[in-house]
Amino acid sequence: MLQSTYLQSNPNLHIFLPIFYIVWSDAVLTPSEIKAIKDSIGQQKWLSEEEKIFLLDQINPTHPPSPDEFRDWLSEIRKSLDTIPTSSNPKLVDIGIALAQLHSSTLLNGELTEAKESLSGIDKTLGLIDGEVVYQFYPEKRTTITEQQTTKTTFDVNQLAKLLDGDQADIIKKVKAVIADPEFKYFETDNLQANREKIYQWCKQLAEQGFGSMAYPKEYGGQGDMLKYFSIMETLSYHDLSLVIKFGVQFGLFGMSVYFLGTEKHHKKYLQQIGTLDLPGCFAMTETGHGSNVKGIETTATYEHATKTLIVNTPNELAKKEYIGNAAVHGQMATTFVKLIVDGKDYGVSAVLVPIRDKNGKTLPGITIEDCGRKMGLNGVDNGKIHYNKVVVPVENLLDRFASINGEGKFESPIASDNRRFFTMLGTLVGGRIGIPRSGLSASKSGLTIAIRYGDQRKQFGPEGASEIPILNYRTHQRRLMPLLANAYALHFSLQYLTKRFVNRTEEDMQEIEALAAGLKSFATWNTTDTLQECREACGGKGYLSENRIERLKNDTDIYTTFEGDNTVLLQLVAKSRLTEFKQEFSNMGMFGILNFVAEQASSSLSELNPFFTGNTNEEHLLDFEFQLEAFRHRERDILISAAQRLKKHIKGGMDSFDAFNVSQHHLIEVGLAHVERVILEKFIEQINQTEDAGCKAVLTKLCQLFALSHIEKNKGWYLESGYMEGAKTKAVRKLVNQLCWDVRQEAVPLVDAFKIPESCLSAPIARR
Repeated sequence: MLQSTYLQSNPNLHIFLPIFYIVWSDAVLTPSEIKAIKDSIGQQKWLSEEEKIFLLDQINPTHPPSPDEFRDWLSEIRKSLDTIPTSSNPKLVDIGIALAQLHSSTLLNGELTEAKESLSGIDKTLGLIDGEVVYQFYPEKRTTITEQQTTKTTFDVNQLAKLLDGDQADIIKKVKAVIADPEFKYFETDNLQANREKIYQWCKQLAEQGFGSMAYPKEYGGQGDMLKYFSIMETLSYHDLSLVIKFGVQFGLFGMSVYFLGTEKHHKKYLQQIGTLDLPGCFAMTETGHGSNVKGIETTATYEHATKTLIVNTPNELAKKEYIGNAAVHGQMATTFVKLIVDGKDYGVSAVLVPIRDKNGKTLPGITIEDCGRKMGLNGVDNGKIHYNKVVVPVENLLDRFASINGEGKFESPIASDNRRFFTMLGTLVGGRIGIPRSGLSASKSGLTIAIRYGDQRKQFGPEGASEIPILNYRTHQRRLMPLLANAYALHFSLQYLTKRFVNRTEEDMQEIEALAAGLKSFATWNTTDTLQECREACGGKGYLSENRIERLKNDTDIYTTFEGDNTVLLQLVAKSRLTEFKQEFSNMGMFGILNFVAEQASSSLSELNPFFTGNTNEEHLLDFEFQLEAFRHRERDILISAAQRLKKHIKGGMDSFDAFNVSQHHLIEVGLAHVERVILEKFIEQINQTEDAGCKAVLTKLCQLFALSHIEKNKGWYLESGYMEGAKTKAVRKLVNQLCWDVRQEAVPLVDAFKIPESCLSAPIARR
C-alpha cells in the first residue's frame, strides 16, 4: 500500500490519504466508492501518469492496508488536524492539503485550487455530513446531545415525598421503619412450610404494632382509622407481597367481613382477637365452579329452628371453597359465603362464621381442607380448599347486618329485595378493590426504582471512539420507562381520591364508588403487570436474576389482575354503571333537557371537529391541560353514547338483553377504560392545581402531560377514525411524547427517590447507589 518511500518523494499525494482512510475504515470498498475516487484521480491534471497508477493501486479491493498501515495513516492525518481549527469544519480535501503541506508539498496555488475544487464533493459522495469530518479521525472529541443528558434535580425530593405521603406521613414512616428492621430481612427458601411460617410470624409482629386492628373501632382494640389501614397496606407492599396478602386476608377480608357484615355481638366477640391474630381466619367466598359470579355459589346454610342452628354444606365438588388464603395451615375460622335457606326458601347470599380448626390447629369434624400447594407467586400465603360436610354452627354465627333470622325462625332483612341486599352486602367489601391496586402500585414503584436507577448507571455503546453512555439516555429506553413512571404518579393521586371517597361514603355514593373501584383496580393492576415486565426487560439479564427482585414482584403481582375480581369482568361492571347513569340522566331530563343535550352535542362537534382544531399541531395547544382533558372526555362520551346506541339497536331488533351485552363486550371494555382514564387525568390535574411548591408543580406538570399525551397516542387509532384528530396532529403528539420522555428522563432518578422506598426493601444490587 502507500509505501512511505514513495510518499516521501511525492509529498503531494498526501492529499488523498484522508480519503483513502475513510473508504477503508469499514474494511470494504464498494463499487460506487471506487468509481468516485477513480473519477476524482482522473480529474487531477497535476498528477503524473505514474502517480495516478500508484493512487489507483491503493483502492484495489483485494489489497487492503494492514492494521499497522491503517494506524500510521491515522497518526499522519492527526498531525495535519492539529494545524486546522475544528470550528472551520474542514473537508477531506482541506485536511489532505494541510497534510501535504506538512510534508513540503510542491503544488502551486493554481494546482491547490484545482485539487480543492475537484475533490470538494467527495465528502458527500462518501456519505459524510458537513461538520462531522473531523470526528472520523478524532471521535473522542465528539460531544453529542445524548452524551450530555445527565440526571439532575430541579425540585426538592423531600418536598415531593411529603406531598405524596400527605396526611398519612406519620403512619407511612412508622411502617417503613418496621419493615426496614433487621427482623424483616428477606427470607430466601424453597421450603414452602418455612416460607409460610416466616410470613405468619411477621404478621404477628405487625399485629403487635397495632397495624392489623387499625381500622377497627377503639373499643375493640383499634383506632377506627380506615385511611391509615390502606396506607399500611400500600407501604407494606414495598416489602414481601406474601406478607401483604396474608395481612390483607386476616385483618382486611376476614376482619372487615365481621365488622361490616356482622353486628355488635360479633364485634364484641371476635374483632379484638382478629386484630391481635389470636383468631386467624379466612374469607371463603370463591368456589371451584364460581369465581366472579358470586350469586351463583352453591354452598348452603340451612336453618334448623328446633336447634337454632345452621347446617353448612358443600353439595358437590364444584362447590368447594377454593384459593382461600389462610386455609391450608393457619386459619381457625372462615367467613363462609352461602345460600341461606330458611323454611325451604333460598334467600340469596349471606355470610356465616364457621370454625374450621381448633386452637391446636386440628381440623374440626365435618371440615376437609386441601392444600393448594405451590403457586406461581405468593408462596408465603397458605391457600387451600375447604369442603363442608353438614357442619353445624349456632344461628348466632350468621353475620346478620343485612340478613337475620328472628326468634320465630323467620327471615328478616332491612332490605326487602334479594338483589339489592346482595349488592349492598358486597358494596361494603369494596375495600379489597382499593387495597389491591394500591399494593400493585407500590410494586410498580419498586420495579421502576430498580430499573431507572440501573438505567442511569449501566453504560452501553456510544459515539465512535467516545465513552459509553447510560442506557437511560437512549430514546427507546426512555420510551419504555418514562410513560410508566408518569402512570405511577397519576395512579397515586387517583387512588388517594378513591380511598377518601370510600372512607367518607354515603349510601347515595356507593354505586359510583363501586364502579370507580372496579375500574381503577383493573387499570392499576394491568399497569402493574405491564410495568414490571418492561422493567424486567429494561434491565436485561440482570433483571432476570432473582437477586434483583423483579422476578418476585412479577410473579407475586400477576394474580392481582384476577383476584378481587377479574379485570375484564370488572370493566364491564364499570360500563354497566355508566350506562345506567346515562339512562337516568336522560330519564330525568324531560323533553327540553333532551333537546338541550342534543344541541350541546352538536355544538361540541362543530367546535371540536372543525379543521382548525383537528389539525392544530401547535405545541402550546397540545400541552394544554384543557385540550388534553377535553380529548379524554370526548372519547369517553362518544364511546358511551355509541355503546348505548349499539345495545338499543340489538334489543330493539329482538335480541335478548344478555346476548346484546355479550356481543358488545369488547365495546363495553372500552367504555370502562375511557371512563377510568378520564378520572385519573382529572385527579392528576387537580393535584397539580393544589400544589404550591413551584419545583414540585413543574415536574408534576411534565409527568401529567406525558400521561395524557402518551394515552392519546395509545388511542390515536380511535381519534383518527372518529375524525377528532388528523394525521398531522397525532404525529405532533408523538413528537411531544418523545420530548417529554427526554425531559422526564433527566429527573427520573429523583422522581423515584421521592417514593422513599427503604433500601433494604428494594434489596437489588443493581439499584444500589
